[in-house]
Amino acid sequence: MRIEVVEEIKPDLFRIKVPLPNNPLKELNSYVIRSRERNLIIDTGFNRPQCLEVMEEGVFNLGLDLTRTDFFLTHLHADHTGLVVRLASKTSAVYFSRVDAQMFKREEPWKAMIDYAKINGFPEEELLRAISNHPGFKYSPQSIPEFDLVDDGREIEVGRYRLKCLWTPGHTPGHMCLYDEKEKLLFSGDHVLFDITPHIESWSYQVNALHDYLSSLDRIRDLPVAMVLPGHRSFFTDLKGRIDALKKHHYLRAEEVLEVLNGKRKTAYEIASQMTWDIDYERWEDFPIAQKWFATGEAIAHLRFLEEEGKVERNIESGLFWFSRK
Repeated sequence: MRIEVVEEIKPDLFRIKVPLPNNPLKELNSYVIRSRERNLIIDTGFNRPQCLEVMEEGVFNLGLDLTRTDFFLTHLHADHTGLVVRLASKTSAVYFSRVDAQMFKREEPWKAMIDYAKINGFPEEELLRAISNHPGFKYSPQSIPEFDLVDDGREIEVGRYRLKCLWTPGHTPGHMCLYDEKEKLLFSGDHVLFDITPHIESWSYQVNALHDYLSSLDRIRDLPVAMVLPGHRSFFTDLKGRIDALKKHHYLRAEEVLEVLNGKRKTAYEIASQMTWDIDYERWEDFPIAQKWFATGEAIAHLRFLEEEGKVERNIESGLFWFSRK
């Protein structure tokens, strides 16, 4: 039994480092708050054997009784929700954003995304392969649990910790952070990460994901926080500094999109292929198909933001969306 998968952060607060095999995120931080009455697990890992093995090991090492353990899912992505059905007992509450729960229950979300990707220039012959290789498609929960739906401002008390739910849309429409004012702790999910930049994508023009994200960063920027506990990679303390860096990053990315357009009209897929990406491939043609999907979604998010800012216009022709600078 590998004891090192569990790390104590503060009294009754622990991290289980859940591996995400063959994924650039490397690991998920699953947080456990232990108390005499009930425990709370924040996020779970993919629905994969490697993730389940480590989560079960962590549960064993911490002596958790899963019949007295509840779950909080920060957002709908499979690396955070995938194992909840396999870990939760009949007596477990599963706290989940009301907004993301609506997307979780949509009957054919992947078909809608495929259709949307197609009109944004994603080659049709690559689409089914992109979806079949998408971790959210492959490693999501095996069924939909009974959720305890959470709205902004809800408070959840677990032992010495009192957690306030903060609605922080952007990474997903219903993303939630948890904030303990007394302990000055922020469980930031994928809203604010330190070593990497949270992925902001859009597969619908009804939502301006990047605008929502930047506004959500502003909402939490001035919280008194001693430690940020993110969904991936390292803990950190300088919330304001990290938020300022993330905002600068996205404004620079938006400028890059404008430079790529440079007097021409292009599809989102074409724009994504000419942007810079932190990935170990020099040519777009060599990108793994899943990374092309994420890149195109991120390009769309920046284009939608620029469109609302009045810097880009979108037209439809021959069944495709075309973008140009104003």
